[in-house]
Amino acid sequence: MRRKSLLTSVDWLTIFIYLLLVAMGWASIYAAEYDGVRTKVFDTTSNHGKQMIWMLVSLGVGFVVLIIDSKFYTTFAYVIYFSIMLLLLGVLGFGTEVKGNKSWIQFGSISIQPAEFAKFAVNLAVAKYLSTMGIDLRKLRPQLIAFGILLIPMGFIILQGDFGSAIVFGTFLLVFFREGLSPLYLVLVVVIVLLSILALLTNFIYLLVAIALISALIGYVLRKNKSAMPALIGLALISSAYVFAVDYVFDHFLEERHRDRINVMLGKGGNDWNVNQSKIAIGSGGWDGKGYLNGTQTKYDFVPELSTDFIFCTVGEEHGFFGSFVVLLLLFGLLFRIIFISERQRSRFSRIYGYGVAAILFFHISINIGMTIGLAPVIGIPLPFFSYGGSSILSFTVLLFILLKLDGDRLAVLR
Repeated sequence: MRRKSLLTSVDWLTIFIYLLLVAMGWASIYAAEYDGVRTKVFDTTSNHGKQMIWMLVSLGVGFVVLIIDSKFYTTFAYVIYFSIMLLLLGVLGFGTEVKGNKSWIQFGSISIQPAEFAKFAVNLAVAKYLSTMGIDLRKLRPQLIAFGILLIPMGFIILQGDFGSAIVFGTFLLVFFREGLSPLYLVLVVVIVLLSILALLTNFIYLLVAIALISALIGYVLRKNKSAMPALIGLALISSAYVFAVDYVFDHFLEERHRDRINVMLGKGGNDWNVNQSKIAIGSGGWDGKGYLNGTQTKYDFVPELSTDFIFCTVGEEHGFFGSFVVLLLLFGLLFRIIFISERQRSRFSRIYGYGVAAILFFHISINIGMTIGLAPVIGIPLPFFSYGGSSILSFTVLLFILLKLDGDRLAVLR
């Protein structure tokens, strides 16, 4: 009876898209490693062999997620959250450093990255808190608590040196807006991003003059509203201080590799070999690509981190514009399917969790592909279900399958 209930309640279209993406991701990893000689599919010493093992583990874990009662995720949301936070804290003490980031825990020959698992843990905690009776994001106290749920893992992950994984949690702002947060926060984020970019592109003095002139113009327009003047002056001073802080932090706190990546994105030069080779590989694919396993830029190691950060290059070179379009169609098709599933939920917890899944996946897809074509800094964000990495595919699977379980039990929720 239980098996029949599971088979009839699960959203098989979403699972089909998931399986298709995972299979295409594995094929891309195999192609990224293919050197014209190696042909063993089940070579567990290679990335594609290890990824196949993690794919099977993820499918097994996904099945377990589906057979567990959905009340488990609502009841133990905070327990899961604090458990992962302790794990993140533990990484700072006994973690293993890889490529400058102390963000891994080693278990024999197996390495896991707790920051990946923090995504579904934070999503559960956010959904649990925002679905609590009486929580209104238009009030200050709920806003502070909601932001605190995000800032704790962000702080731990930044201390590990993994800035890219930390900023993923900023995407929960989209969920907060969906649940009633004032659009003024969105305006504030846009202003902060704009000031940050201008601070890195423009002379500090020129920018201060611009802030003063804009403030004077706004002050003239609002000259009859005397009560607004102190706030306007305060914003101008804060903006000026922020511009100075951005410039100072960029020069004195960021590592050279991080400064290079930001400078490349802003067109200011720097070590842009990775991005240039990535764009050459994708561009060389043309309309229909060079054919599977026939990539030259990718096969001869011109593109670094090919199985992880730049996996989309393999798709672009070997399958061209049409193949890339199909991959994007599937990825964004999954996103729209998740939004559709979220909107049909009876439970506020399930709806919020669903939008959290969509926000996380959207951020990863946009930033990863943006990295490969030079529109985003290279910050080590994996492409969901494509990039090599056990922690990545396992965490994305759990993230998605929890939503599928909540959706499968939606009819049992009383309105």
